[in-house]
Amino acid sequence: MATKACNAAFVALLMLPAAGLPARAASFDCTKAEAPDERMICGDRELNDQDVELSVLYTQLKPLLAMGARGDLEDGQVAWLKRRRACGDDRACLAKAYADRLLQLRGVFEELAKRGPF
Repeated sequence: MATKACNAAFVALLMLPAAGLPARAASFDCTKAEAPDERMICGDRELNDQDVELSVLYTQLKPLLAMGARGDLEDGQVAWLKRRRACGDDRACLAKAYADRLLQLRGVFEELAKRGPF
């Protein structure tokens, strides 16, 4: 029993340096976050994870699309970023904005996959 307690204490000790680090979001640097939406995303693990996923999907999709579709994707991203910014620090609004955009981007991937093969 004492060994388990020692192991748990050791693991907790190893994690201490990471406890003070700011959250990292994929689409922006949290150390420079000034806007209310960005600060909320950096401080909320679930929103941060959604930001990372969204950024990865968007980055992967861009080179897979033809020019016209790529332009539409970029225009959609700009519009979505305005929507996200308008949420401010409203967590529910941000969560809904991310859920909607992730659904859209996943749908684009699904459509591409149906056309395959790659």
